[in-house]
Amino acid sequence: MNISMKAIATVLQSLALSLLLVGGAHAATARAPHPAAANKAAVVAAPGKKAHHASARAGKKSPRKVDINSADATTLHASLLNIGQSKAEAIVAWRKQHGAFRSADELAQVKGIGLKTIERNRSWIVVGSVAGAAHR
Repeated sequence: MNISMKAIATVLQSLALSLLLVGGAHAATARAPHPAAANKAAVVAAPGKKAHHASARAGKKSPRKVDINSADATTLHASLLNIGQSKAEAIVAWRKQHGAFRSADELAQVKGIGLKTIERNRSWIVVGSVAGAAHR
């Protein structure tokens, strides 16, 4: 059985990413909120100023399902939270260089895309056909 080092590295990366995701989900559910956090739940901007809280910005975009293996950068940007035009272009460039994504978790291999962004968008990410994907 001839298994290349690249194939082994890919499997190990996927396994490590899965462990990070499971561990992060476990840690998020096991943690009790800090008592002072209740006082900071709502961010109210002073008159004439913009609120700088993430939830205030996140509410402006309505996410929708998108196939990360076929969507162009404009569609990715419009469909996913915390994905700007440059990150959307990086996703398309990675896909052109490496072939189709096999899972949503592979987005973490794109520079600038982290696990939090993937988790935030997981219900909107569709992984279309990988039959024509380049071998890695």
